[in-house]
Amino acid sequence: MTALNPQLRAAHAAAHAVAAMDTLRKRALLHAMAQALADARDAILTANARDVDAATQAEHSAALIDRLRLNPSRLDAVVAAVNQIAELPDPVGEITHTEQRPNGLTVQRVRIPLGVVAMIYEARPMITAGAASLCLMAGNAVVLRGGREALHSNQAIAAALHGAMLAHGVPAAALTLIADVERECIRELVQAQGLIDLVIPRGGEGLIRFVTEHARVPVIQHYKGVCHLYVDANADPALALKLLIDGKTTRPAVCNALETMLLHRDIAATFLPNAVLRLRALGVQVRGCERSRAIYPGVMAASDDDFGTEFLDRILAVRVVDDIDQAIAHIQRHGSDHTEVIATRDAAAAERFIHGLRSAVVMVNDSSRFSDGGELGLGAEIGISTSRVHAYGPMGLSALTIERWVVRGDGQVRHPQ
Repeated sequence: MTALNPQLRAAHAAAHAVAAMDTLRKRALLHAMAQALADARDAILTANARDVDAATQAEHSAALIDRLRLNPSRLDAVVAAVNQIAELPDPVGEITHTEQRPNGLTVQRVRIPLGVVAMIYEARPMITAGAASLCLMAGNAVVLRGGREALHSNQAIAAALHGAMLAHGVPAAALTLIADVERECIRELVQAQGLIDLVIPRGGEGLIRFVTEHARVPVIQHYKGVCHLYVDANADPALALKLLIDGKTTRPAVCNALETMLLHRDIAATFLPNAVLRLRALGVQVRGCERSRAIYPGVMAASDDDFGTEFLDRILAVRVVDDIDQAIAHIQRHGSDHTEVIATRDAAAAERFIHGLRSAVVMVNDSSRFSDGGELGLGAEIGISTSRVHAYGPMGLSALTIERWVVRGDGQVRHPQ
């Protein structure tokens, strides 16, 4: 460790101060942070406009620029989210299990903070505020390393949050923003054993792979979202079309957007033509398998690689399958363990779909866009884990804690003399 060492040591020390804060103090801190963001609106939006202009001139993708861009409504949503996090149940100190052993010992499992959480992310300045709020409310310090394309936005947000923290007697190092945007910085960060307790990368596939390959500290992957909609033979066509349009077109550049539609052969001939017309009217390019193209010849031919791609754009891959088992097999081969949706009126088919897959989120007759911590009752999320560890799927406050064992007795020994 070189240049990062002093910053990480300061964050490690600050984690103890945050862990000692009680619930009321944490709530007051987060409300102050939300107000600080609102007060700094002009500075944040000006910094963000600078980043967006630079990304546009550099000809970055439309998907990246969409994730990068802040506007008054998005910033209002961030402020509201921080206020909402402040009022969520505090997981720290929660007793999740109590058991009285035959020998008189009382055994409990109790939630405690993780320590120092490092977030590595690209082009998502809203993460700066969201991750900081979630980590602090869960009693952790947070180290943030955003991408170069959002540097000015991240610095403006962090400056506002630091003002609120200092006013409440919280060390600024409890929210450490790393300004070094070189790749070597990431390598150092994810190898900081003893200073970083958990790394959560959010970004492109290349970033996730780099972090995973070089990390010496635990990593929770927020891997790509290759999300599927399977339209069963017994689906309500109007309902299925509604799920498709919402899942693909409302925000194509997010991880819970649909990337592939699987159609049961018995419904494909009637459903696909109408779906293609609706999608094309909304600017979506459809890429289909040979069976899809036989039904609708105007569909572009899909490659096998298309079925494992997170397009993050107005592109949809389509495949016709013989039955639900073939749909499940396709998802098992091409999916990313993120979110899968089935449209069906057959309860047995829905259960078969649910139990046939191990994805983090499985949905029946609702949009993939609900695969989000806020929408699923967590208040907010720090990411969607596709790693099968202590947290799987949308991660809220409790996922930023761990359970330890507290054992109370009155002199019991294992081997009495």
